[in-house]
Amino acid sequence: MSGGLECCEGIDMKLNGRTAKLHLLTVRQVQSAGEGDHSDGGGLMLRVRGVSSSWVLRYTSPAGRRREMGLGAARRSSSADAGGSLALARKLAREARDQVQEGRDPITERDHQRAAARDAEEAARAKQKRQHLTLCRAAREYHERVIEPRLSSKHAAQWLASLENHMLLDTWHKPIAEITPAALLAALQTVRPHERARNVTGSTVPETLNRIRQRLDAIFEDAIFHGHCTSNPAAAIRRKMREVLPARRSRQLRALEYREAPTLMAKLRKTQGVSARCLELALLTAARTSEVLGAEWSEFDLVENTWTIPAERMKAGEAHVVHLSEDVREIVLGQRGLDTALLFPSPTKPGKPMSNMALLATLDRLSARAQTTVHGLCRATFSTWAYDTGAARPDVIEACLAHKEADRVKAAYNRAQFTTERRTLMESWARFLLSGDS
Repeated sequence: MSGGLECCEGIDMKLNGRTAKLHLLTVRQVQSAGEGDHSDGGGLMLRVRGVSSSWVLRYTSPAGRRREMGLGAARRSSSADAGGSLALARKLAREARDQVQEGRDPITERDHQRAAARDAEEAARAKQKRQHLTLCRAAREYHERVIEPRLSSKHAAQWLASLENHMLLDTWHKPIAEITPAALLAALQTVRPHERARNVTGSTVPETLNRIRQRLDAIFEDAIFHGHCTSNPAAAIRRKMREVLPARRSRQLRALEYREAPTLMAKLRKTQGVSARCLELALLTAARTSEVLGAEWSEFDLVENTWTIPAERMKAGEAHVVHLSEDVREIVLGQRGLDTALLFPSPTKPGKPMSNMALLATLDRLSARAQTTVHGLCRATFSTWAYDTGAARPDVIEACLAHKEADRVKAAYNRAQFTTERRTLMESWARFLLSGDS
């Protein structure tokens, strides 16, 4: 090829209505060209700049713009390289001129081709990633990025464990983009016998499944947002689950009728023992059982009469301030000397908090266990009393119960503004509970 190019002479060609000389350069000239631009005719040039050399095509676009298009590096280390490079440059130049004749801009066409190639490459990479991103991996990434920062360590662990313990392994380790609604529904249906094995009543089965579906829904929505899949099978099966699963049987926690609470409180105050004081504090503060059992001295400010429960011990993963009535303050002071860290230490396990069984035993001593649970007594009874009597506005009541507000800005505002109202509500609750002493 190089020989043929070496002895070829310039040829005439019609270009933009004019006769243009083409193929002016020889292989030898290409190989020996010095600094500068060397025309091969028809706008094609060999450009030499220092140690680098390249092919450039000058042309007028269909829009009338003078443009310069790079055609790649010029290889000139040997006559064979120079001949091959020249032939390729002429071929590319000819194709570009043809595009101009057809009313297309070669640079624009090339940019479109490159963009299409990039899109195809990105699509291929995304497809490959989807094929490797399993539901297990997507769930753990979402858990680490979204759930762990929002919930306490205990509840964050429960969130992930509910999926790891219930999902079929072949579904759990399947690429998330390949999971269909039918396959996911079939996988969730297998949870039922396992749940029944652990729970003789079976009452929590639909509740557990619904919670799992909601968590899967969040994972799939996140995966769609990040381009890992295009559909959400967990959302698709929401209605279908009602058809194939049994209706959930209500299992509300038993709560004492609030008008009976003062009588029970009077009996409780006459009951001796640390567990009785623990239950009394829980009832007066409407706190969760775990929050009271794990209470530490460092959380109490008996000057401001507040109890600040840290975020890691709260269900919602946010610190909560409980405003203490004078009666609660007396209970707290009465626990001094039992333990240097815990307010209600275990009598048998040094350094450990009292167990929930101790509170249940106290309910037994009060002959109240058939009427209420500890949670129902301490929280549901308070809530019913507060709402039924109009003791405070709903947002103040919910703030005292530490129920999570979906609107974070509103929640922060509530915490800042309701201090006086919350303190007043808890004092009113204490006065009501202690009215049975008279």
